[in-house]
Amino acid sequence: MPMASPHALLLCLLVLLAVTEGWGREAAGPGCRMYPLNVTVQSDRQGTCQGSYMAQACVGHCESSAFPSRYSVLVASGYRHNITSVSQCCTISSLEKVKVQLQCVGNRKWEMEIFTARACQCDMCRLSRY
Repeated sequence: MPMASPHALLLCLLVLLAVTEGWGREAAGPGCRMYPLNVTVQSDRQGTCQGSYMAQACVGHCESSAFPSRYSVLVASGYRHNITSVSQCCTISSLEKVKVQLQCVGNRKWEMEIFTARACQCDMCRLSRY
């Protein structure tokens, strides 16, 4: 495989820096963090009772990698699984239950409990979480 020239590598790096510069502070920085999210809660589709709450969500990105599979994996997969990948996703590591006051038709009030993120972390991606 031929080596890229130093000028080509420098040009690629400058293009990458120019592209990521426009993404903004949240998207360009690595990591997993809490993000405030205004949530509207309704008792039913008609909005008989409703209220809002500033919940916390987990956003960001985590490290992932791919590498050639071990020989034992190749044999076990019939030589179809030649790349092994390890992925991590930004997930909620602990929850907090909060009470939300809902304002109802007829000036009644109703209290409801919802969950919000208390802490976030990079963890193994699991389909059941999303």
